[in-house]
Amino acid sequence: MSHILVTGGAGFIGANFILNWLAQAGADSVVNVDKLTYAGNLKTLASLEGDERHVFSQSDICDRASLDSLLNEYKPRAIVHFAAESHVDRSIHGPGEFIQTNIVGTFTLLEAARAYWGSLDGATKAAFRFLHVSTDEVFGSLGPTDPQFSELTAYAPNSPYSASKAASDHLVRAYHHTYGMPVVTTNCSNNYGPFHFPEKLIPLIITNALTGKALPVYGDGQNVRDWLYVGDHCSAIREVLARGRLGETYNVGGWNEKTNLDVVHTVCDLLDELKPKAQGSYRDQITFVKDRPGHDRRYAIDARKLERELGWTPAETFETGLRKTVQWYLKNQDWVEDVMSGEYRNWVAKQYAA
Repeated sequence: MSHILVTGGAGFIGANFILNWLAQAGADSVVNVDKLTYAGNLKTLASLEGDERHVFSQSDICDRASLDSLLNEYKPRAIVHFAAESHVDRSIHGPGEFIQTNIVGTFTLLEAARAYWGSLDGATKAAFRFLHVSTDEVFGSLGPTDPQFSELTAYAPNSPYSASKAASDHLVRAYHHTYGMPVVTTNCSNNYGPFHFPEKLIPLIITNALTGKALPVYGDGQNVRDWLYVGDHCSAIREVLARGRLGETYNVGGWNEKTNLDVVHTVCDLLDELKPKAQGSYRDQITFVKDRPGHDRRYAIDARKLERELGWTPAETFETGLRKTVQWYLKNQDWVEDVMSGEYRNWVAKQYAA
């Protein structure tokens, strides 16, 4: 049985990728490596319970012995590396975990992968791939009229999170140029969709709106992000894994630049349509809060290289993807309640207190 190894497969994007991957006919089995921090949730993968194509290992990517054991046992043909601390706000309050997971963890995984790849021979060695999943935040902040980020844009990370991801990108690149490791890297824009942990903007707004709480918007709400439906991100990763050129990076974007306030307004309008309040609009709950330190003003992805070389374009518009997302949260309130622990509620109250 052929395997791929996925790190961070109980997180938002990783879990969606595994569900998407195993829904494809004839797909490789998946070895899912996840530490199960606050953002990891095996209930997202409940539909795979009893499915022998999904092997879960609660392991830390900083644990070299565990990685060596899994690689030697399952002999994957590829590694898809999602595992990361990913929330900017949390990185501001506690950067140490981001350095440990995103930099030390990626280094440890690369070392384990290099040793494993070096033990292979012939066609098996030639076919092996290491796909590193990163973010557009490594490129820094754009002005209103600046061109979109391309694969040639210089790195200029502005938060502990984006700096740690930039470091991991550089490590992956160095392992290709120094050791010849068969790597590819993707840098994606803001993802949204089902199973998104409700500390991020879109699920936070949905869950707060439905419970009658304030809808916090940083600063003036005019920070711009490019939004990508998570299912489209998964399809892009499949294409890059299958046909991406070794040593290359590919930007993955949704061609959906929106201000944060526009996103919040659109979510409120969808909720007004799909689950209206007894009186008024969900927009009435919007509250502007103190901006976070060093808040990047604009991100925007130029994904033409991915379209030109591999023929990938997103299937969802922002409107169709967001409607699917809101409908999913309305139908899956039990999942939301399960992940919103007391510790999470306390963190949100502290973060948006101003």
